[in-house]
Amino acid sequence: MILAMPKRSVRTSQISPGENAAALRLVRLATGEEVLEPYAAPRPKNAAAVELGRLGGKKGGPARAAKLSAEKLSEIGKKGAKARWAKKPPTTEQG
Repeated sequence: MILAMPKRSVRTSQISPGENAAALRLVRLATGEEVLEPYAAPRPKNAAAVELGRLGGKKGGPARAAKLSAEKLSEIGKKGAKARWAKKPPTTEQG
């Protein structure tokens, strides 16, 4: 009686296309085919716009808090705390 080898299940690659692209870019950088462009400094911000945004933020938060009832404010705080505590910390695989 001759036993045949079991057929291999068809599987897609375990590496995502993004990882493949990153690896290819790393190889091209290492071989000199691709060159990193220098870091571009961020454009300077308009001082007037920055000040207006800051003023709005300084006024908006306290104004909203004063407008809310204590019950609603507490409800919003509880919802935020629940959302923060629901986040799971990243797991680290050891092996």
